[in-house]
Amino acid sequence: MIPTIVIVAVVIAAIVLLSQVYTDVLWYSQLGYLEVFLKENLTRVGVFLAGFLIMAIGVYASMAAAYRSRPVYAPDEGTPDNLARYQANFEPVRRLAMIGVPIVFGIFAGTAAASQWQRILLFFNQVPFGQTDPQFGLDYSFYLNTLPFLGFLSGLLISVVLVGGVLGIVTHYLYGGIRLHERGVSVARPARIHIAVVAAAFLLLQGANFWLDRYSTLQNNSGRVAGALYTDVNAVIPTKSVLAIAAIIVAVLFVVAAVIGRWRLPLIGTVGLIITAILAGGVYPWVVQRFQVTPSEQTFEQPYIQRNIDLTRKAYGLDAVTSQEYKATTNTSAGALRQDAQTTASIRLLDPNLISAAFSQLEQFRPYYQFSGLLDVDRYALDGKTQDTVVAVRELRPDNISGWYNQHIVYTHGYGVVAAAGNRVAADGKPEFLLAGIPSSGTLGNDETYEPRIYFGENSPEYSIVGGTEGASARELDRPQQQGSTEDTFNTFKGNGGPSLGNFFNKLLYSLKFQSSDLLLSDAVNSNSQILYDRDPRERVQKLAPYLTVDGKPYPAIIDGRVKWIVDGYTTSSSFPYSTQQQLDSVTRDSQTADGRVASLPANNINYIRNSVKATVDAYDGSVDLYAWDDQDPLLKAWQKVFPTTLKPYSEMSAQLMAHVRYPEDLFKVQRGLLASYHVTNAVDFYQQNDVWSVPNDPTSADAVPQPPYYLSLQVPGSTKPSFSLTSSFIPQTRPGETPRNVLYGYLSANGDAGNKAGVKSPDYGKLQLLNLPKSGSIPGPGQVQNRFNSDPTVSQTLNLLRQGASSVLNGNLLTLPVGGGMLYVQPVYVQSSGETSYPSLQRVLVGFGEKVGFAPTLDEALDQLFGGNSGASAGDSANAGKTSSGSAGSSSGQGTGGTSVSAQAQLKQALADADAAVKQGQQALTKNDFAAYGAAQKKLSEALGRAIQAENQLGQGGGASASPSAGASSSPSPSATASSSPSPTPSR
Repeated sequence: MIPTIVIVAVVIAAIVLLSQVYTDVLWYSQLGYLEVFLKENLTRVGVFLAGFLIMAIGVYASMAAAYRSRPVYAPDEGTPDNLARYQANFEPVRRLAMIGVPIVFGIFAGTAAASQWQRILLFFNQVPFGQTDPQFGLDYSFYLNTLPFLGFLSGLLISVVLVGGVLGIVTHYLYGGIRLHERGVSVARPARIHIAVVAAAFLLLQGANFWLDRYSTLQNNSGRVAGALYTDVNAVIPTKSVLAIAAIIVAVLFVVAAVIGRWRLPLIGTVGLIITAILAGGVYPWVVQRFQVTPSEQTFEQPYIQRNIDLTRKAYGLDAVTSQEYKATTNTSAGALRQDAQTTASIRLLDPNLISAAFSQLEQFRPYYQFSGLLDVDRYALDGKTQDTVVAVRELRPDNISGWYNQHIVYTHGYGVVAAAGNRVAADGKPEFLLAGIPSSGTLGNDETYEPRIYFGENSPEYSIVGGTEGASARELDRPQQQGSTEDTFNTFKGNGGPSLGNFFNKLLYSLKFQSSDLLLSDAVNSNSQILYDRDPRERVQKLAPYLTVDGKPYPAIIDGRVKWIVDGYTTSSSFPYSTQQQLDSVTRDSQTADGRVASLPANNINYIRNSVKATVDAYDGSVDLYAWDDQDPLLKAWQKVFPTTLKPYSEMSAQLMAHVRYPEDLFKVQRGLLASYHVTNAVDFYQQNDVWSVPNDPTSADAVPQPPYYLSLQVPGSTKPSFSLTSSFIPQTRPGETPRNVLYGYLSANGDAGNKAGVKSPDYGKLQLLNLPKSGSIPGPGQVQNRFNSDPTVSQTLNLLRQGASSVLNGNLLTLPVGGGMLYVQPVYVQSSGETSYPSLQRVLVGFGEKVGFAPTLDEALDQLFGGNSGASAGDSANAGKTSSGSAGSSSGQGTGGTSVSAQAQLKQALADADAAVKQGQQALTKNDFAAYGAAQKKLSEALGRAIQAENQLGQGGGASASPSAGASSSPSPSATASSSPSPTPSR
């Protein structure tokens, strides 16, 4: 039975392996990227075999040589010999061991080597940078491509020598070539030669390692900054050269000793090498560092720190940052925003993190649909103007679907794009939709102008079976017939979206892959069926371009009549000389990745990054296009040589695709993390660390995590026109145990407009502009502004009104804009009731400039309050001024109220008292289950709140501005980046 069981197990394992390999072949072939699968896996197999053979042959040769040279001793029955008994016991399995042991070690070596397939392909296909390092004068490609390969090869050969040598010595001992006596150890001549050859080979490889270590010092991260510093250049590199030569000399001595049979010289040489390694490799550099460098470190290290600054900025694309002084004012005056009219009109009010619930309640229509928890910010051209929009796709919600047939046959796709204007809302606080409904309609198009079905997205089912024969009934639930209808329409997928299930063999293999007998037996699987899987845009791009690191936030856009996901891909390396390493998941962490709304990047250390690829994934058929965006990146050029048919030039990108390209978030977060230190380009200032910045924590988050960057359309000072930009701010570095000083020191923006011409990239795209603010600390940072908003008495009073009736107040994202000659802060304020079907609606807008605060139902009114009654520009929601149900809420300007109406104050006080009484009456009614009384109390509450708001408006109009906090309150310490000081809990960002 045992042979039968073994054969059956092997057959089953082979079938399972076949199902995985063959279905992968079908998947890659259907997408047109079979080259990637074949080259990657053939390279893996080839490298595995090479590593396997090198290790196995080396080990076998060492063991076989030891066995063949075994001494033959005449048996001495009078002397007990335990070794003879070991030999007798080992002999029956010797042949198996001589083959099996090398195979086992060969498998380990081959597996380890196969994991280095990318490193090996880069070595053989490398493209020079055309620039050299400042120490050895070698092209950067040597460090990124050649040195890692040589290090891998050296490590593999050293492993072969060590494993083969040890097993050879064991074999010599087992067969008497090495014998232990009371008088010592006797070694036969063949064993001596064997040991000498192994030692010589090891020392030669160690000498090569010493030589390569000279170059590795430029990648060292253990010093004050990355790269070779004074001690490395003047002590470590020379001693590594000496050790390399010494190791070769000692290796030669071992070879000579093997020939002449005298071991004194190689043994002396080995001891000398060890002593030299300790003294020259450890003690001497320590002495130089401790007694020469440390007392005058700034002087000695200055040129090497400058190397680190220059090459770190180059490796991360920071060498082209435009830096300028921005002498921001804190004074407001009427008309101050006149020069920033275009920016003011585009200020985004919709928070993509909060507004998802509104999209769900207003546009979900069915429980099997959903929207992402974090929506996307994009822009569209409307009437010749660029309109910032908040965009989402209506995807399936797989966890609300039960039953295999429903999960994989009926519910196969989402439906439609929903887009709202970013800079305005309806008068009642709802999003103003530019594209919505089922069927889709709006100013951005309708179902006739684009394909609304979403088969591929971030929340698609594991797999779906689509397609049908001609004339067969449609099985795929498509959408409700109309927005308010209870009937649904059905559809059949038409396109090439996945591998075919049209034959029994494919059905069988996919049944094994997904471990589903239903897939094999269901009558819904027909000759025209296709199977769609691996549907997440990031996952698809990662599989088709395994050499890329994929950005954590793909975003959808309507492009050329199709919904396409745009995915950014990065080429990275950790081997760039003199460049500081960053850990990707740490440096890109913010309040959005912390709460899982955005995918985190892997925990890889990098010191070189380029946004080399822009990819699109069609939401209908899943087709993927990879465009070589940074076609000057040598790493991307190397991968183009490896996979020549997979990447398209960006010149083939359509005009609409160009119009929706944006600067990627994760790259920007990596760059801003480095600019906190590397905005300083002078080595002396950098060494003194007297101008280090930090990214401020998100003041709307309950956790101390960095504020995410925000997409805005604005004209940054120094630029000639507005652009769709990614922005972030900087505050002084906060050291552990210190109270954060939340004042603004810097403001970074990245131009994300690639233009709108097919195949032509705007020369301004990707330009990084850094504004350096006065170090006097007069410009408040996000945390300080949020604290001022929360402590303002007028703001608190109004928000307390809005909380009546079990409603909650949610602070939206706090935007920072360099306008009006200073820094303007804008924060939308949402109100949400406690009901299950409630959603946030925009009810107020907070604005801050210097010490002043504005607060009104619209941004336009709030800006007018802030800037002397007339800001000089109109906001995007100016049409809503005076039309909202709640009117203006007044402002705080840091000045006295002047002629405040006493009667209005009395009315406000009475209205608040009536509202409080109504709340208590309602609570008492609920305890008695008297719902009629509760309804009457709610009507009284609503009427009282209306009177209170009306009285508040009179106060604002009569006095021009409400009283602000006292001087003591306004100068209170900046809060830590938590929401603890907020008047109500705010959601995690």
